[in-house]
Amino acid sequence: MLRLPGLIDPHVHMREPGATHKEDWDSGTSAALAGGVTLVLAMPNTRPPIFDENTLDLALAAARTKARCDYAQFLGAGPQNAAETTRLAPRAAGLKMYLDQTYGELRLDSMSLWQDHFKSWPKERPIVTHSESRSMAAAILMAAIYDRLVHIAHISLKEEVLLVKAAKERGLKVTCEVCPQHLFLTKEDIPAISLSHPGRGEVRPRLAAKEDVEALWANLDVIDCFATDHAPHTLEEKDGENPPPGFPGLETLLPLLLTAVGEGRLTLDDIIQRSVINPRKIFSLPEQPDTWIEVDEDAGYEIHAGEMHSRCGWTPFEGWKVKGRLTRVVLRGKEAFKDGKVLAHPGDGRNIREI
Repeated sequence: MLRLPGLIDPHVHMREPGATHKEDWDSGTSAALAGGVTLVLAMPNTRPPIFDENTLDLALAAARTKARCDYAQFLGAGPQNAAETTRLAPRAAGLKMYLDQTYGELRLDSMSLWQDHFKSWPKERPIVTHSESRSMAAAILMAAIYDRLVHIAHISLKEEVLLVKAAKERGLKVTCEVCPQHLFLTKEDIPAISLSHPGRGEVRPRLAAKEDVEALWANLDVIDCFATDHAPHTLEEKDGENPPPGFPGLETLLPLLLTAVGEGRLTLDDIIQRSVINPRKIFSLPEQPDTWIEVDEDAGYEIHAGEMHSRCGWTPFEGWKVKGRLTRVVLRGKEAFKDGKVLAHPGDGRNIREI
């Protein structure tokens, strides 16, 4: 058996509060453990969004009683909450700024609103931006102006990875993450994913061209983190008239990465660097003592949603042949997962901002 540190996923959607029919802290952290992930950072675009003390308390109360792995909760930047989020910063995973395709309390219509957050948010705490292409370039400019780190979520395009590369070469404080769907899928895979239901291929950022995927692999040294952007929706929703964008990903990240190791496209050190060491450094996360995962790196199998723990009940990687099966997870000295069964209990997870 191969022993690795427990993975950190810095970008997940637990869907609680407001959409627990497709995931909650219990099912989502069960999926995390079944994927070898022992620490998740949850995004704030729930219903209601997590953008003030009351909503932060609401999310953390649910996590406290339900989470089976360790966790922290992001705050969302809104047009009028810069002072409030700054006050709450010590309790949060970080600040998430939605600069594309966002509505309601987290919509930021002008760059002056961005500036309020870049000015006031503590420099020792990370700012994460949902930004694509031009808005990503603007976010990097803000980071340069205010001399602070910005972390770019889910880059997917050749132009994006090359821009991040150029920014790093000039010493700007920028880091980035990539999701498995943007490393292993292209827009040409949408028909196979959809199976006559086009909504199953909907994800943001959208699946890109083969040239973009190749550019991500060619510039892997630019990419700091692997993150799933685990965004579960039910098949009923995905197959409906207005399908929401998003893929589940917590239970498929590790087998996809291990398969890439077997193919010579990655090394085990690549996984550890981008799924443990770098996330811990970027997000100022404590180490998890006596925590590790065990993998049978020679075990080959097919991915099937029917064997998964996520409540959404499907995966875009259905039927994929992978090599490397998770067999055991130990969280702080206690078995949390073994041979397909989650052993951790609801409430066993700890809020790492309160440790």
